[in-house]
Amino acid sequence: MLRSLLGLRPPEALAAAEEGERELRAQFDLLTKRIHQLHRIGTQQLYLMGEAARERILADPRYDDPLRLERHGLKVYSQNEEDGILTELFRRIGVTNQTFWEFGVQDGTENNTLYRLVDGWRGAWIDGGAANVAKVRERFARAVENGSLSVREALVDRDNVNALALDLGLPRELDLLSIDIDGNDFHVWDALDALAPRVVVIEYNPKLPPPTQWVMRYDPRYVWDGTDQYGASLAALAMLGARKGYRLVACNITGSNAFFVRQDLAADKFPSTTDPAYYYQPFRAWLTATFWNPTPVGFGNGGPP
Repeated sequence: MLRSLLGLRPPEALAAAEEGERELRAQFDLLTKRIHQLHRIGTQQLYLMGEAARERILADPRYDDPLRLERHGLKVYSQNEEDGILTELFRRIGVTNQTFWEFGVQDGTENNTLYRLVDGWRGAWIDGGAANVAKVRERFARAVENGSLSVREALVDRDNVNALALDLGLPRELDLLSIDIDGNDFHVWDALDALAPRVVVIEYNPKLPPPTQWVMRYDPRYVWDGTDQYGASLAALAMLGARKGYRLVACNITGSNAFFVRQDLAADKFPSTTDPAYYYQPFRAWLTATFWNPTPVGFGNGGPP
């Protein structure tokens, strides 16, 4: 009676409750383990299906031309297969100062130039997000400290792009420029005249296939709203590239990035046609998730021998 009044349970009730709690915990742990297993299986299946889809796409006879770049695609640190395309591209035209400039790098772990940095290149990254820049400075502290990587927080627009290039001390003929700012990409490249990069990688809007020439209205405060009103069509960028002395040589199969080589370097190393329809890739963003990289990005514990 006293035990009941005090709200105490008999020892056998406590033991039963503890046993029930242990059983629930064991069931929860087993369920968690099964969920992790299913996640691994699902990820592996996604990768395998994506690999099969990419193989089917690249089996198209139009890619049989050995001068085309699409079949050289490979993901190391890029979002899709840009790393492999760039590696083959530079194998053909060679490198000079092994210097890059990329803006729109986010936290630096997935972009078009990290593989170059790991391979001994040097250069500069810019992003407009303070949190992203802080993460870059922390993760890539060794590269920042030894001078191989410069990092700036800035929103790049057509009015400051040349000043930024000069302030960063970049060589005029740097090897690689990568532009991915989800908006004013066309306008920024159009305005850039302080540099003459040998290769330009730039995001295009794949919803508008050639011959449509479309460019979003310039707005220095623009932030992508998730609609199709961003960037520029491939035909518009090809027109701009030609005016600036560049030849379109490839697009990656996800329909996201276009690759340009300075005309004086292209010669007979790439397909001779300048028709953007020949290089155009449609919107296949669903492929991005299938470029699986199972290990998280680390940096600073190795390098070229």
